[in-house]
Amino acid sequence: MPDVRVMPDALASQVAAGEVVERPSSVVKELVENSLDAGSNELRVESQRGGIALIKITDDGCGMGRDDAVLSLERHATSKLLEKEDLNAITTFGFRGEALPSIASVSRFRLMTRIKDSVSGTAIMVEGGQLKDVCEAGCPPGTTVEVRDLFYNIPARRKFLRSEATEAAHVDHQVRLHALASPGTRFIYRKDGKVAFDVPATDDRRVRIADLGGRQNLANLREVQRLEYPGMAVSGYLGSPDAARKSRRGQYVFLNGRPVEDQVVWRALAEACRGSLPTDRHTAAWLWLEMDPLLVDVNVHPSKREVRFHQPGDLRALLLEAIGSSVSRKVSSGSGPDSRSGTGSSAGTGSIIEKESSEFAYNRREEPESVASERNEQLPAVGGESLVRESDLGPTGPSFWKAEVQPELVASSSGSGDPPFRVMGVLHGSYFILEGSDGLALLEGEAARERILYETIVTVMEKGASESQGLLVPLLIELESRDLDVVLRNVDNFRSAGMEVEPFGAGTVQLRCLPSVLDKEEPRALLLDVIDELVHSAEGKSSRELTAEKFAAKLARAGAKRGRCSENEGKALLKQLFECDQPYVTPGGRPILVEFSLSELERKFAR
Repeated sequence: MPDVRVMPDALASQVAAGEVVERPSSVVKELVENSLDAGSNELRVESQRGGIALIKITDDGCGMGRDDAVLSLERHATSKLLEKEDLNAITTFGFRGEALPSIASVSRFRLMTRIKDSVSGTAIMVEGGQLKDVCEAGCPPGTTVEVRDLFYNIPARRKFLRSEATEAAHVDHQVRLHALASPGTRFIYRKDGKVAFDVPATDDRRVRIADLGGRQNLANLREVQRLEYPGMAVSGYLGSPDAARKSRRGQYVFLNGRPVEDQVVWRALAEACRGSLPTDRHTAAWLWLEMDPLLVDVNVHPSKREVRFHQPGDLRALLLEAIGSSVSRKVSSGSGPDSRSGTGSSAGTGSIIEKESSEFAYNRREEPESVASERNEQLPAVGGESLVRESDLGPTGPSFWKAEVQPELVASSSGSGDPPFRVMGVLHGSYFILEGSDGLALLEGEAARERILYETIVTVMEKGASESQGLLVPLLIELESRDLDVVLRNVDNFRSAGMEVEPFGAGTVQLRCLPSVLDKEEPRALLLDVIDELVHSAEGKSSRELTAEKFAAKLARAGAKRGRCSENEGKALLKQLFECDQPYVTPGGRPILVEFSLSELERKFAR
């Protein structure tokens, strides 16, 4: 066995970089946090080729003198943690002193900084962990860090990076996270020479949410009023239940200004919304937690993405009370005549929120489902949000749209014989009770629809001639950067399945048509469901391109969720199911139909 030796500083820094610098977005995270710790009021972020070629962070913070700038590139050198007792009450974003030397060890690194009272600043150049030059430089007060050719000296690490578009999406998401967490700081983000967004500083969190998430969010935000428990407090906003998603990608949690991911918060949020959302849906949420630093440990994850709470039970109770009050308050408020009357014109963002909040029909989720299903059957089969709203206005819309409404899952006239079962009823709105020649069976409606849609979509994709229904007005949908990356990767698959999605600029896509078999779906919700289904595939090794069969399975699963089953659709559904090649299992392998023989029933009744 070789002798034990102390690693050289350059090698130790590269090993540390393996934990700190996972991808270009990790560099952005560390440098932005340093700028925020420096008290910057304006922060500029620039990236090229997904951050692989260049990451540049410029702030107007306190800056550093020459000696501090040189020392900051030494491992474990920091101004934020002086005594071991300070580790129990960390109030800054960074504190380990590993970020700058780790980043400099795997890139061509340049640091320029100046304190406000100094005549000149300091420039430091480092390549692969080796200090190249330290000199005076003219620069404005604050700090500028340039990171070029990330992982140029570690080809094995660079090989495992994703495509430039994917890495750019992660960088964009990271900047947006910190911009949401710190609305009091102006953020300017330039991507490949173009301004992606420029959000001014504000003391109204709703403005920052609207700037980064789309102005349509303003009308549907539900406030989580500030609630305090000993040592902790929470405030924030919830999104519309109608915009709830299958994934938690729309949920943002900030602890003392730090973006975090935590199961305690996620579970409490899901529990507080239980009963107001389907079980597989997650509401959009922006939650700001304030907590005594003694009650939380932020030093449990290398990238500080996860934290550990010392009183998770109290935090859960706080979240349940605050979020539960927001949900129940919106449900009980209703949408009476008084709330609809405030339509006067006003100036300013706050007045826009007050004016449009009456459009939010949260209590629509509380209608009896039989009434809701009847209403849904009367809606136009084609179009986006604007068509649904027009149909609510009465019989003023064009009548020819109603003529195009097709019965759900119409049975094909070319079927070969009747199915071996007869529909007897519906159980809990989810299962059809079937009578067979040798007993009974339970058929899961959603699973049956998934199998039918899958085989229909695969057939269409194999023919190469998509069968689609154009929207009356193309629907513009604003997506976050990671969702947009998933869509753009699968544009060809969308098109071959009859779902035409095109980039429209500035993080927006244009949806022009839907597959004919899915023309009864709400377009925005369908696209977001498909994205959520594709997320896991996008994270895998084969993320570059999905096969037609896998994509069809994802699309079918997203399109199969149509609420409660009705006895009227049972016969047509059953006939179409048994015209499929595999009528007993879903594309994912779940059973569609479970049989109980007469002999088994007789044993149950001791006959």
